[in-house]
Amino acid sequence: MKAILALADGSVFEGTAFGADGEAVGEVVFNTSMTGYQEILTDPSYCGQLVAMTYPEIGNVGVNAEDVESGRPYVEGFIVKEYWESPSNWRAQQSLHEYLQAHGIPGIQGIDTRALVRLLRDKGSLNGVLSTRERDSARLVAQARSAPSMEGRDLVRGVTCEKPYEWNEGSWGLGRGFAARQPGRQETFVVAYDFGIKRNILRNLVNVGCRVCVVPATTPARETLAMKPDGIFLSNGPGDPDAVPYAKAIVRDLIGTRPIFGICLGHQILGLALGGRTYKLKFGHHGGNQPVMDRTTGKVEITAQNHGFAVDVQSLGGAVELTHVNLNDQTVEGLAHRELPIFSVQYHPESSPGPHDARYLFRRFVTVMNEAV
Repeated sequence: MKAILALADGSVFEGTAFGADGEAVGEVVFNTSMTGYQEILTDPSYCGQLVAMTYPEIGNVGVNAEDVESGRPYVEGFIVKEYWESPSNWRAQQSLHEYLQAHGIPGIQGIDTRALVRLLRDKGSLNGVLSTRERDSARLVAQARSAPSMEGRDLVRGVTCEKPYEWNEGSWGLGRGFAARQPGRQETFVVAYDFGIKRNILRNLVNVGCRVCVVPATTPARETLAMKPDGIFLSNGPGDPDAVPYAKAIVRDLIGTRPIFGICLGHQILGLALGGRTYKLKFGHHGGNQPVMDRTTGKVEITAQNHGFAVDVQSLGGAVELTHVNLNDQTVEGLAHRELPIFSVQYHPESSPGPHDARYLFRRFVTVMNEAV
């Protein structure tokens, strides 16, 4: 079946459909990871976006029930150079086509993804429409141009949990599956705000000895503090941090009450709550191979990233220290408050997919919480 990807700048790519029959609208971004497409598909931070993979062959390891980062895939559409229908992996339970079809997500293959990536790199992220039904490319271009911008959109309300819940699952291991939390030992109690949280973040918190309660993004600070946590975690999530003013207000009320650790959108919201500004990047950082320098040690980490906005460190005055910087474009990757037990990173130390270089940050959070007692 024919499929068309039309962008707001008038560019049109024609290919072959896989996944669900239908139409998807969103911001088109590219991901440079070589592996881990299932984790990418199920990352809630991709809500509102069509994801193009730069690695040319996708689908060859299939899909399984264990490698998901949330309850369902959140991408609007999936764009690849070559889709591989027959998976070759002992853990595969179904094909990628079947998985996307079951969740109503259209895909397109057979297009020149190198040309698409060059276009997005030069012009910046563009709204697009992926359709397996419409053959009028002009109509699809017009639809892409009329689609809402990522700026100003509150996508958090569509991905956050409806009510609080406890998380008790640790990391996966070959031959044993997911480890279980060991209650009864000395634990630090963390309340995690769900702005679109990935499961591997929660697993890493359990791994370092945390008891974790996940709460909706709109949970007032007084309710969180009434639970008497040792620390507050602010999760990743989709969209524009400036479009979730309620989160900024909640975090502002939490500053100074408990140690706080933020990742990705949580890092951006923390920056706003501290009085700073955020801005949209030209095409964002999406992939498992992004170099970041820890300015406190001089060490370079290869990191997993997925964000389209960044914090303007100059807007924060002298209240925070710039701890991590992106070596590709010198944007802010980490902050630490100079007086309070608060720190955050823009990238994803939990990986999934990606390297494990930055997982020490979860242990650092436990140390900060213990020192604050």
